[in-house]
Amino acid sequence: MRKLLVLALVGLAAQLVDGALGMAYGLTSSTLLLFAGIAPATASASVHLAEIGTTLAAGVAHWRFGNVDWRVVARIAVPGALGAFAGATFLSAISTESAAPWMAGILFVLGAYLLVRFSRPLRPRADAGGLRGRFLGPLGLVAGFVDATGGGGWGPVATPALLVSGRLEPRKVIGSVDTAEFVVAGAASIGFLIGLGSQGFLLPTVAALLVGGLIAAPVAAWLVRIVPAQLLGATIGGVIVLTNARTLMRAGELGGAARPAVYALLAVGWAVALALAVRALRRTRRARSTVDAALSATAHPATGPAARAVTAPAQAAEKAAVAPVEAVPRLAAADH
Repeated sequence: MRKLLVLALVGLAAQLVDGALGMAYGLTSSTLLLFAGIAPATASASVHLAEIGTTLAAGVAHWRFGNVDWRVVARIAVPGALGAFAGATFLSAISTESAAPWMAGILFVLGAYLLVRFSRPLRPRADAGGLRGRFLGPLGLVAGFVDATGGGGWGPVATPALLVSGRLEPRKVIGSVDTAEFVVAGAASIGFLIGLGSQGFLLPTVAALLVGGLIAAPVAAWLVRIVPAQLLGATIGGVIVLTNARTLMRAGELGGAARPAVYALLAVGWAVALALAVRALRRTRRARSTVDAALSATAHPATGPAARAVTAPAQAAEKAAVAPVEAVPRLAAADH
């Protein structure tokens, strides 16, 4: 009973992170399950089966808020499902001993990516236009394969790629990726069912993760208003990196004084990423404050030479500040 309660808390924490960032439910859950000693294929299979329920709830919520571009969903979900099925089949076919470092390596790289991604503002490209199938198809295929073999990675691979394209509103990027993940999670679960059989799923673990995730779903909307997504992303990225570094060092038979040195180096990198995230967050907030002040001054103009002397600098500040602020897309959860 105590173990199931811990797993429910894992699912709750993972969904809180995913609700605030639009990614990392699978990464967080799989990392913690691996740390608890669960076999890589079983951990990924259980997480994906639980994700069928959590992604369905998330997709419905995004649809109701108008955050879904169904053309993007159709073009990315099918290749994503194919990649996820192939990844699940691959992970099911290799031994647990071989799969552990493979999965830990993928999670380590994705955790490091989160550190880099959230240590600085994401600036989209200036060009516009629709997203093409020749871009969405390969993206979905790669993201689906990484998601199944790594126990997570659909959001960290697909979401930033669409955000950087600058061709879709951030809230619709997150909503479309989350909605398509329902199909991806279902395909991965079918692949694990064929490769591992029903015994490959830890149903109590699935139920606990699902309950925790469903409880956290509405709380995540509140959390994102309190905790800046940029800080949360850098924090969870560091946790994923440090946790999976343990498995990689064990697989590489790295011992003695080398392990503390590696942990210290990773901790320093984590601290630097957090500091950069704080600095980027402060710069963004200062820029937004400048824009708000400039807009307030121009919305209530006074008359006379003195008023024009005050309004002119405000208008100049508005022109200087609007561009960098609009170039930093907000995550969809922040729009809720």
